Amino acid sequence: MNKTDIRKISNKVIKIQEETIEKLKINIVDDISDVIEYLATLDGKIIITGIGKSALVGMKIAATLNSTGSPSVFMHGSDALHGDMGIISEKDAVIFISKSGNNTETIELVKNLKKNKNIIIGLCSSKDSFLAKNSEHLIHTPIEKEACPYNLAPTTSSIIQMLVGDIIAISLMKLKNFDIKSFAKFHPSGSLGKKLTLTVDDILDYDLKPMVSVDDTLKHAIDEISSKMLGATVVMDKKKIVGIITDGDIRRILSKHKDPLNQKISSLENNHPMTIDHQDLAIDALRLMNSKKISQLIVTKGTKYIGMIHIHQILKSGI
Repeated sequence: MNKTDIRKISNKVIKIQEETIEKLKINIVDDISDVIEYLATLDGKIIITGIGKSALVGMKIAATLNSTGSPSVFMHGSDALHGDMGIISEKDAVIFISKSGNNTETIELVKNLKKNKNIIIGLCSSKDSFLAKNSEHLIHTPIEKEACPYNLAPTTSSIIQMLVGDIIAISLMKLKNFDIKSFAKFHPSGSLGKKLTLTVDDILDYDLKPMVSVDDTLKHAIDEISSKMLGATVVMDKKKIVGIITDGDIRRILSKHKDPLNQKISSLENNHPMTIDHQDLAIDALRLMNSKKISQLIVTKGTKYIGMIHIHQILKSGI
């Protein structure tokens, strides 16, 4: 098999799935709207169940629902018949995923869910299936052809099931006004969580607070930069921030002035300082540094100078 063969197969798989998605767009609106309206008012959890490849899709859908503000639990269809049905309460709804809706385990589980008077939302490809006929709500996902050349391996059907799950999760997310602050609450760890929650204050080292007065000499500024190891020092006029001197500024000053070490800082050029509030997100500080092509930011609390952060500190935080 060469690259041309692989390209042909790839294009065919994509075409089959694109055509199926287009048909889904036409047929699904009414079905899924009813389901979303029902789930938006649900007091209990959303239980996701399925067997085989549908179970794997169900795990992903349950995870997406949980992370976007809709409490959900995945229950494997086979395990449900051996005790796991105990996780379902009367307030819960069950989304049952099955392409055929007619396999033996599906039929048995549906019968038991009906006995327990659980609300079933069927997600399947056949309106004539046992699952479809016994669901209080049905999301019909017609699948004419799998991407598998023998029309056997669940491929297109799995993509469509996952797509429907995403539609439900994102719709409920919008209906529940699940905003970025809510997202941060549910994702406190990892790179994503840090981008949403880590503040400048979280990475600020209060022991490193480089600072010189306008009346100090350049030599004093060099000593301060060297001792605090942040590559810069803030210039203060009493309690007011008036400037910043960086490593780069030192090099430029030394090349432009004769015997500058004993000159007062007030007589030397220094850049207008960029500041950021200690409560701002670290990711916003990083964006500001990148946009201004600088390596340090002065950190303030109101108008008070409380410290300095270096771009390396932000990158080391794992954002």
